[in-house]
Amino acid sequence: MSRVISDLARELAAQLEHRFSEDAELAKRLCDAQQRLERANDQLWSGMHPDGLAVVYGEHPAVVDMAFAEHGSEVLGAPNPLAAVQQAHWRIRRAFSDYQGAAEQRRQLAADVGETIRQFIDTLMADGWSQEEARNANVHQLAVTNQQPRGGTNRWERH
Repeated sequence: MSRVISDLARELAAQLEHRFSEDAELAKRLCDAQQRLERANDQLWSGMHPDGLAVVYGEHPAVVDMAFAEHGSEVLGAPNPLAAVQQAHWRIRRAFSDYQGAAEQRRQLAADVGETIRQFIDTLMADGWSQEEARNANVHQLAVTNQQPRGGTNRWERH
């Protein structure tokens, strides 16, 4: 048995479908910014902290020097270390700023999604759906068609 849903419920399902896509894009932006942040930070130093090297390799200066040869800083080995440090600094700042911006957008989007879900469930219930049916509705299916199988077991899906 199929049930027709209102235009408003279909519109809300389409809004959720769009917002789920936005969330996926924001997640990609967060991942990209995190990777850029890690790469820029690794240019400053990759390896163990000098104190950790001394603990692992012993206090003898020759042993610590040998350990340092395998770990180090890309920027300190650059022809112009000061310029390399400054470039790494600004890459870190940009990546961190991008990360913060995407995180804030995702936080705001989450609030919008929560509100839209509440409106969507309320609308379906006003259309005669039970609360369980409304909560188990397949948003993707409702966004693209006016039919939803009654009593379906689909949960909120992101496609």
